[in-house]
Amino acid sequence: MECGQCGAGLSVPRGARSVQCAHCRGVTRVQRHGAVGVVMNAFANMAVRGGRPVTPPKLREAGYPRVPGDKRALLIGINYTGTENELSGPINDVKGMSFLLTQKYGFPKECILTMTDEERDPYRRPTKSNILLAMRWLVHGCRSGDSLVFHFSGMAGQMEDEDGDEQDGEDQTIFPLDWELNGEIRDDEINDALVRPLVKDVTLHAVIDACHSGTMLDLPNIYKLKKSGQTEWKLHTPPNGAWKNTSGGMAILISGCGDNQMSTDGIGDEHLPMGVLTYSFVTAAFFAQRKPTYAQLLATIKAIMLERNADSRINCKLPAPMCSLVRKVVNFSGVQEPQLSSSQKFDINREHFEL
Repeated sequence: MECGQCGAGLSVPRGARSVQCAHCRGVTRVQRHGAVGVVMNAFANMAVRGGRPVTPPKLREAGYPRVPGDKRALLIGINYTGTENELSGPINDVKGMSFLLTQKYGFPKECILTMTDEERDPYRRPTKSNILLAMRWLVHGCRSGDSLVFHFSGMAGQMEDEDGDEQDGEDQTIFPLDWELNGEIRDDEINDALVRPLVKDVTLHAVIDACHSGTMLDLPNIYKLKKSGQTEWKLHTPPNGAWKNTSGGMAILISGCGDNQMSTDGIGDEHLPMGVLTYSFVTAAFFAQRKPTYAQLLATIKAIMLERNADSRINCKLPAPMCSLVRKVVNFSGVQEPQLSSSQKFDINREHFEL
């Protein structure tokens, strides 16, 4: 069932009369009719106006944008300003992604929710509770034909897997702004919030520019380049048999490095540094002459990464709008490579990338 406050998926113990949401702490009552449990507020959650489910109270309270069309995006960039872990690129990453989505792929500005250290609106500060709520906003009421984008730039890490669903025994995590007080966000939570709610013919593209981000969405298929130069899809299914897939939709993750790799923050230009993956992704997608295949896009991203490694100082030769955003990029080790994972296997040499 869904939480009556924020729409999060809940597991209801047998015989329970109510259940508390782990995300918003709201309590939803369950009424029993023989062997059938009826959620008291089910009709409120499932009611439809204009083809979209009614917005849950918590999302209405947050004032997140109401999306009239079939495109929406959640962009998160955390510099951790004023802390000993302060980064320099993530906020610029959000600006670069927003530019790409609006100028190249026709995303209306009002359909893009941004969360950075600079936000004054308390519901748009990238705290743990706000990020989880915003993830619910991104997928809430999604329907056939919708294109969703999730972007995160900031710190990430690993912690011991507690439920046996990781092949390497480690959960991947992202660090919200208040991580020292309220903890990190595990890949299990991200999968639950962003992946499982995707219904048939809804597509989610996630771009995560952070350390240890290879399987941050816990998707069941990872695209691998073998030493022979051949490519293949590798299964990444949970050892405990947990369901990590969508509800019929498509989820694709492009991440900055593998689970066991580190990603370096932007350096050099004191004004406009960016993360290496975001810079490379934005540049590759924006300047593609035609719709590239996923293979072509990944190859271009990788080539840009290698070029930046060879020359950490970049003379901006891009058009003025882009130049103002991407003057500097990370100087990273050549070991770091973009990673691709997906809810479904597909031919990356034939399928064309589109947002």
